Amino acid sequence: MRFSALQLVFKNFKDAKDRYLWKNGVKNIYYILVLIILLNIWIDKIDSIGTFLGLVSAGLAIALQVPIVNLAAWLFIVIRKPFEVGDRIEIAGVAGDVIDIRFFQFTLNEIGNWVAADQSTGRIIHIPNGKVFRVSQANYNQGFSHIWIEMPVLVTFESN
Repeated sequence: MRFSALQLVFKNFKDAKDRYLWKNGVKNIYYILVLIILLNIWIDKIDSIGTFLGLVSAGLAIALQVPIVNLAAWLFIVIRKPFEVGDRIEIAGVAGDVIDIRFFQFTLNEIGNWVAADQSTGRIIHIPNGKVFRVSQANYNQGFSHIWIEMPVLVTFESN
C-alpha cells in the first residue's frame, strides 16, 4: 500500500521539494494508519482500558527516562536552590558562572580551563540538569564568602 502510494507520488511530482513533502506525508499517514490498526487489535485483546493505559505510561516512562530525570532535577534546583543564576559553581570537573537555568539544562560561562586564572574562557557549557543527582557540585557563593589561602611564613631565630 505504501509502496504503491510512493510510486504514484514519484510519477506525478517531478520537483524534488514536492516529492519530499508528499513522500513524508505518505509516510506519516501510513504510520498513523498502522498505529490505529494496532491500537484496535490491542484494545480488543486487553480487557481493561486501565491496563492499557498502565502499559502505555510504563513504556513512556522508560522511553523518556532522561527528560523526566532532567525535569525532576530542574524542580530540585528551583526549590532547594543548590545554585542560582550568578553563582560560581563546579560540577563534574567543570567550573563556571551559572548564566541560565532551563527545564532540561543549565548553562555555565566556563572559567579557568584554558586560562591561568579564574577568568572566563569564553566557552559556554550546557549541562543536563540530571547531573545534580549523579555528581557532587561545589558552590563558591554559598556559605562562607571568602577563600582561605594558607601563606607559609618562615620565622627563624635570627628574625625580628
